[in-house]
Amino acid sequence: MKLADNKATLSFSNGSPSVEMPVYQGTIGPDVIDIRKLYAQTGMFTYDPGFLSTASCQSAITYIDGDKGELLYRGYPIEQLATQCDYLDTCYLLLKGELPNATQRGDFHKLVLDHTMVNEQMQFFLRGFRRDAHPMAVLTGLVGAMSAFYHDSTDINNPQHRDIAAIRLIAKMPTLVAMAYKYGVGQPYMYPRNDLSYSGNFLRMMFGTPCEDYKVNPVLERALDRIFILHADHEQNASTSTVRLCGSSGTNPFAAISAGVACLWGPAHGGANEACLNMLEDIQRQGGVAKVGEFMEKVKDKNSGVKLMGFGHRVYKNYDPRAKLMQETCNEVLKELGLENDPLFKLAKELEKIALEDDYFVSRKLYPNVDFYSGIVQRAMGIPVNLFTGIFALARTVGWIAQLNEMISDPEYKIGRPRQLFTGSVRRDVPPLTAR
Repeated sequence: MKLADNKATLSFSNGSPSVEMPVYQGTIGPDVIDIRKLYAQTGMFTYDPGFLSTASCQSAITYIDGDKGELLYRGYPIEQLATQCDYLDTCYLLLKGELPNATQRGDFHKLVLDHTMVNEQMQFFLRGFRRDAHPMAVLTGLVGAMSAFYHDSTDINNPQHRDIAAIRLIAKMPTLVAMAYKYGVGQPYMYPRNDLSYSGNFLRMMFGTPCEDYKVNPVLERALDRIFILHADHEQNASTSTVRLCGSSGTNPFAAISAGVACLWGPAHGGANEACLNMLEDIQRQGGVAKVGEFMEKVKDKNSGVKLMGFGHRVYKNYDPRAKLMQETCNEVLKELGLENDPLFKLAKELEKIALEDDYFVSRKLYPNVDFYSGIVQRAMGIPVNLFTGIFALARTVGWIAQLNEMISDPEYKIGRPRQLFTGSVRRDVPPLTAR
């Protein structure tokens, strides 16, 4: 963070003295006005619902330029990482700040893959849930429960503990997600195989059974790995901010990540691809491709209450750079599985076509986003819709950990304590019961 040559001046129309505030520059992106002393100097707070104009921290991990449609992990464009690296390479980059060399890569891959098993008692913890519980409810509990099994890595202020917890979380999340799925469908859990890749191992734990050998399809393996890379981090979003805020109290890493999982569950955040598939299935029930035009007209009508899920993005004012990559993967997977003519996928393609050609959507830049394509890919692979957000949580775990570690290492970090504009009753006395 570099102090800019210029300063910001806040003036008041009521005659109060003006206040000068420092301006800081990042390496790229907008400058920030330092308002940390604003309350001490003026007795006032800023008002910014949703923190849309507030930088809550300084970070060197992920950068987004929404106008350009650009996403960088540690300076590397997401397009290059998704085509030239695998997910564990990306994990190493987010955690360490640089891509691994050949030796570091081999060591890191082995370290993660050697810790994929979870404590055997975790399966008994699972039995406390109903079989029809939402996987995210189960996963929130499982991740939080890890602190009860791994006592030697719960001190968030100990760098060694944080490193151990990071590896455990990255390594064991696929196992936990797969266990949550298997529990729900009543199948036996599949133990991890450390000779498989990170993504290949997850596919086997999800879809393999003890009855026969499971052969990993390399196209699906690559597709899943790309989904993981594209979702690994995304700057200071709702769940990342939740992890930082939760971790700022000094709670253990497993509890902080569990808070992130809970936040991600929401349909406005990680649940967006689940909401997108539910939308497609609703259209299919109403008549499928023949009803797409009618559905899109309802979307244009603000009074209809009909929402188009999986299109546009709050941050990207241009095209979501992840969507282009996911679109390519989507076509590869559908071709590999022979699902190009599946009714639901044909419906999705028609929806995509209209959104990319209709002036209403093009002028508003409501392009298909990563949630639209990743939902289609996951459904084609056989992943149930209610597990989509669990896959997202698995992928985002490394980003949460990197952000949490960065915050704890920042000498300026303090426990989070947002302020408010109070609009309730002024002080008043409690009347006697007979006078109420």
